[in-house]
Order: sequence, then C-alpha cells, then structure tokens
Amino acid sequence: MIINKLIYTISLFILCGFSYAQERITGKVVTQEGNSIVGATVSLSNDITKIGELTNKEGEFELYTEKGSYTFEVRFLGYKTHTKTVDITSTYNLGTITLIEAPEELQSVEIIGRARSDYKSDYSFSATKVAINNKELPQAIATVTKELISDRQAFQLADAVKTVSSVTSTGNYNHFNIRGITQADDGQVLNGMRTRQYYFLQPITSHIERVEVIKGPASVTFSSVDPGGTVNMVTKKPLSEKRNEASVSTGSFGTIRATADFTGPLNQSKTLLYRFNAAFQEAKSFRDLVQNNALLITPSISYIPNSTTALNAEIIYSNGVGNLDRGQPIFGRINGEYDLNSTPISLNIGASNDYFKSKELIVMTNFSKAFTDNFGFNISYMKQTWNEDLAEHRTENSAAVDIDGNAIPTLAAMRYVEREQFWDTDNFSAFFNIDFKSDKTSNKLLVGYDGSRWERTIGGGQNTARRYLKLDGSVANFNPDNADEFQTIEVDGVVMPKPNVPHFDLENPSNGIRVTKDYTISEFEIPANLSASSGIYVQNQFKFGKFSALVNLRYEWFTDIFDYKGDEQEFKNEAFIPRIGLTYAVTDNVSVYTTYLEGFQPQSNTVSLSPATEGFFWAASPAVFDPLESNLKEIGIKAEFLNGKAILNMAVFDITQKNLLMGDTYDIENLTARGEQRSKGFETDFTGYILPNFQVIASYAFTDAEIVEDDDESLIGERVGGTPKHSANFWGRYDVLGSTLKGLGVGLGLQYSGDKYSWYSDRLLLPEYTVFDGAVYYKPANTNIQLTLKVNNIFDKTYWAGALSSFRLAPGSPRNILLNATYKF
Repeated sequence: MIINKLIYTISLFILCGFSYAQERITGKVVTQEGNSIVGATVSLSNDITKIGELTNKEGEFELYTEKGSYTFEVRFLGYKTHTKTVDITSTYNLGTITLIEAPEELQSVEIIGRARSDYKSDYSFSATKVAINNKELPQAIATVTKELISDRQAFQLADAVKTVSSVTSTGNYNHFNIRGITQADDGQVLNGMRTRQYYFLQPITSHIERVEVIKGPASVTFSSVDPGGTVNMVTKKPLSEKRNEASVSTGSFGTIRATADFTGPLNQSKTLLYRFNAAFQEAKSFRDLVQNNALLITPSISYIPNSTTALNAEIIYSNGVGNLDRGQPIFGRINGEYDLNSTPISLNIGASNDYFKSKELIVMTNFSKAFTDNFGFNISYMKQTWNEDLAEHRTENSAAVDIDGNAIPTLAAMRYVEREQFWDTDNFSAFFNIDFKSDKTSNKLLVGYDGSRWERTIGGGQNTARRYLKLDGSVANFNPDNADEFQTIEVDGVVMPKPNVPHFDLENPSNGIRVTKDYTISEFEIPANLSASSGIYVQNQFKFGKFSALVNLRYEWFTDIFDYKGDEQEFKNEAFIPRIGLTYAVTDNVSVYTTYLEGFQPQSNTVSLSPATEGFFWAASPAVFDPLESNLKEIGIKAEFLNGKAILNMAVFDITQKNLLMGDTYDIENLTARGEQRSKGFETDFTGYILPNFQVIASYAFTDAEIVEDDDESLIGERVGGTPKHSANFWGRYDVLGSTLKGLGVGLGLQYSGDKYSWYSDRLLLPEYTVFDGAVYYKPANTNIQLTLKVNNIFDKTYWAGALSSFRLAPGSPRNILLNATYKF
C-alpha cells in the first residue's frame, strides 16, 4: 500500500511537469578563454517555477518551460554567478554566456545559508569562531555537506560521518572513535556550542547544512571536548533566494520518511529571511523489537538590515521514540574462544514492553555587529532542555552462574531499569574581533568570553532490579562461599542461584512482554547536579607573506556541584589551555602546517567513557579524580586542485591523553584512572570533482593507538579498544551527460575497517570488513523531481561495526533498500 501511494505521488509530480505547453531555451557556457564549461548549473526561475540542468561536454544546455518572465542563472565553482532576466515567448537562444573567474568570498559570521551544492566545503566558522579558509587552518578538519548526506541518503549522524578519515563506529549509540580515542562526553556540539544529553539515539540530519569533524582536542575553542576530535553539526540557515524542497522515502525494515525544507526572503528588500525544516520517520530495524521513530521541527529566521548588522534565531524541536538497542549478545567464552555467530545478528535481549523516549528543545540566537571595517562584536546564546524516559531489560555484561560460581555461557545475567531525568543547559559566547592590516602583514584578533551551565534538575529517578534473591527476600551479588543464603532454581539439571530478573536464554530467546511487578525493585532519586564553566580567551591569526600563525590562549574555571540544592559536594578545576599553529603557503594552492594544542576535561564530563562506570554519576561526582588532560602534535598538507574544485588534506598526528576513568563495578572506590593512552597515525581526505560530472569523497587512515600506563600491567602496550589500525572510505557520484541517458546518475561507495577489539571489558576481537553501497539517480526531463534508489550493503556482508563487550555487539545492517523521491520547487 505504501509503495503504491509513493508511485502514485511520483507519477503525479511527473505528469505535472508535462501538463503545459513547453518552450525550448538553449545556449552555451564558456570561460573567458572560450573553453567550454562542462557541468555548470543552469536554471530558470520565477515565483511559480524553477527548472535547471547541467551543461553537457560541449558546454551546451537545453531547457523547456512555459511562456513567461524568468530569472536566468548560471553557477559554476570558482566563477562569478551569471544572472539576467529573460522573457520567454517562444523558442529562445541565449547564445554564448561567458563566466568570469572569482574566488569565493566568505561571510564573517554564519547567518545566511550556504548556496553551493557540492561535496566540497573549504571553510569553517566553528573551528576558530570566525570564517577561515581550511587551507589557512593549522589543524585537520573534514566536512560532510548536505549534498553528500542527501546523495548517500544518510538520515542519521552515524551514516553521515562514515566517509571521514579516522572516524569509526564504537557501537549503536551516538558516539564514535576518532583518531583512536572514543568520545567521552555526554553531548554534541551544535553550531559550535555544547549541548548536554545522553548518546543513546542518533540525531537525524534533515536540518543539517554540514557536519564538521575537527580533529584533535579542541578545548581551546569548545571548552571541555574530547581529545580525538569534535563532531560539530551546523544547521541550515535562511537563504536570500527562494528554495523549496519536499522529500518522501520508503524502504526496508518498514521505513517511512518525509522531509521538508523551505527558505527565502520574507520581504522585497530581502532584509528578513526564513527557513523551515521538518522531518518525520517511522522505522523498524533488522534488530528484533528495535524501532526508531522521530519528529523534528526546526524554524529559523535571519534579520539583516544592512551590511554591518545581522541577527539569526532558530528553534530545534526533536522528539524520538524507540528502543535503546544495547546490541547483540553472544555466548560467553567456550574453550577460551568467542563465537560471533553463536547468536543471530538480529538478537536483542529486550522485551516488547521496553521503550526509550527522548524529547529535546533548543533555542539558539546569534547577533553580530561591525562597528567599523576593522572592529566588530559577536554574541551567541543557546538554551536547551532535554528529557529522558526509559524502561529496558539489559544484560549485566556477564553470564549467569551456577551454584558453584561457574559461568554458564548460554545464559545472560539480566537487569531491569526504569529511569527519568531532566536536563537544562545554557551556553553563552561573546567576543570582539579586531583586524590590523598593513602592506605586508595582517592580524585578526579575537578577545572573548564563553560560559556554560548544565543542570540535571530535581525530579529524576531510577528504579532498578538486578542481582540474585536471598532467602530473606533481599537481593545481593552472588557469592558461592555463601550459597546457602540464596534461593535456588534448577535449569536443565543445573542448580543455580535464583536471579531477581530471569536470565535470558541465548539458545532459546524470547522477546515477549515481561511482567516486571514481581521484580524486587530498588528505588532512588537521581541527585541534581550542576556543572558550569567560564572561560576567557585571546586568539590571533597573524599573516606575513606566505606565513600564517594561529595562536590561542584560554583560561577556564570549572565548577561541579553534586547533589545540587541538597547535600552539596562542590569541586573546582582551573586550566590554562594553549594552541599554536603555523601555516606556510608553498604555492597559491598548496600549504603545509604544524600545530600543538592541549585539551582539558573535568571528569564530570567524561564519566561515560566506559558505560560500566555510569553508576558513579548517580552515586557521587567523578570530579574527585584528576581531570582528563591531552595534547596534540600534528603536521599536515592541504592542497587544492582543478581550479579549486577538489581538495586534498593529509596529516600525521600524535595524541596523548592521561587520567582516563575506568571501572567495572558500581563502587566508586573501585573506579580508577588509566595512566596514559597514546594514539599516533596518518590520515588523508580527498573531496571534489574529478570530472565536471563526477565528484567523489575518499579517505584513508592508519591509527596506532596503545595503552601506555594502566594498573593492569597485562594491558600495557595493547591496542586501545574500538580502534582499527586501517580504515578507508569512498563515495562517488557520476552523472551521465548526453541526450541518450540524460538525467541518469549512479553512486558507488565502500567502507573498510580493519579488525578491532571491543571498546572495554573482555577484549573481544572483531574481524575486518568491507561493505559496498550503491545508488541510482534519475531526474526526468523538464521536471524538478529526482528519484533515488539506494542499496546498502550490496553483497549482504555480515559484519560488526563495533562492540562494547561480548554482550553488546553492534552488527552492521544486512542488505537493505531505500527509495526516495525529492521535489524542488
């Protein structure tokens, strides 16, 4: 039924494109030297219609539309946009259009959206708080644009960042291993500002302009963030021209999606602009019981009364309902070995009455004012509320035991958790920018203040059922030395202590409704908590001839109050955080750089580094431990090719981090800090057009991450969990030119990951894998519709993208198909 409705809708769109008398418009696009430009975007638009196509190998184009007055526009990378008004009354030949070369100019702050429509993004605002070309930034940064997200049908963040070097999946959650270091904080960076939320559900991407992966510790810019890198999501901003887009998708696992993206001016002077994004998803999974339903609404508005003043405000409302997928459990070690295929990859230990609900509301505002050509001011504020409502059955990360304490590999010990909590976050940033210029030098100076406040408010609570039942009805961890104090049961002739929550039989799984009223529940109120920071900083980008230096000095104060407004325990930290980087322009298109920077995180922001330590966050503040400290040493090359249509980044890095929290019990006295981990490696990213109708993104990374100091001497020198030594990614789209197959395009991608150990605990080794994806695109002539058929995991490869332990594997999805129709008007 759904497929029939989708086909009917697509057919209706196509028929509408042919329902009027069409006039033929032709022409040719060339350079100033008279060379044909292949792949230039040519469009005709008015208040009712917008059509467009790419020029062919001769630089020629052919459009069909009804009579009327239109704005004719030609766009091509590295050239000024050509625009004119034309009145179409009959067949019209626009003749030869000559484009003039022009470097792309950046806005000083990101108030207006990005007009380009390719995989390449050669600038960043968030890395230094102001616009800077990536080739001048002495730090590796990789960008995934909305066009790449669309072509790959990457509806969730994990799918979007797959093409970036040194970024691999750790598990099913919203966190990644970057440069050999697994993300530790409970939040994400949005438009350069930190949010606070758990990492369980993947954010959807329909409102995202681009995803930036800023490699290495970036505390000097973002305060407390991870040593491996920061994933920054940049939201779509309003455009000064009208653009509307609607999309509908359906496919495997009961997936239904719909998105909308409307933008344009609200007045004739174009001083008031708007953008409205919305997305809806209902989707199941190849994983038993797992659902991922989402609703996203994101309106924004920009007010730009003149060239010196700009104001932007946006709202992000997100409501997710699904299941917290803890992953595939497998049998415990049998004869010292694990068998990844001992259970099906679809196996989930949850019950049908489990659920996870996540509701988030974010309000963001930004105001900028240029008082003179050399002096300006910028201020930003973000308010976020986030609520969690959870009920789940999950493993204890251990096997059941018999009455003698021997593990039973086919039975998983279980617990049941109900939890509600509420977070309230405020983020504030303000800075002055001052530019000093002379004939030979220039300085871009920033002086600013950042403040953040994360409060877990009063009212949260958790109910938990776990462990084993004693004769007196209480519960406790089982000790075979006191076996006579515990109730017992017999299963298949084996006597074992009676669990509070029945064990999950991996050989005979059942996911029906589980009656929880008979569990012995422990109830407790989650203490309120306040984490706050204040930082002042100075940043200067100094340019002299071919040299450019970026110097940052930041001083920050951190306060953590456990049991806020109750029996308060207060902890304070202070840090001086430097960065110094040097860039040399070898040519206009090639630069080399070197950098040194440091990172700093109070442990109240790193407790989820190991999920086994999550209980400490309820019991006491991890801020009693020394902060997580890190540093990065890096050298690299950045280059542009093919008249700026392609970029190549290469980097060699060395990251050291100290004082990592580790632990495997809920007793804070057993929580320890791993002395040191070190991650060294090489990575390269290539993005852009190889041919005018063929663009690609490709990456490779070698990462050598090892444990340097640990209380467990057997781990010293071992590889860090979650990190493959080799990884590579590729995606390319080829659009057919010429009249025979015009409108047809194909996409092909692959993802390779070398073998890696589970993130923590039992050192489970996951095998290497290579997965291929493909897509076919078709845009019927004289329409604004694109149809996409995407096939993921073409060869139906069984693989595991990551694992937290042998009880929490993250298997990759088997072959699946997605059909999408996108209409632009």
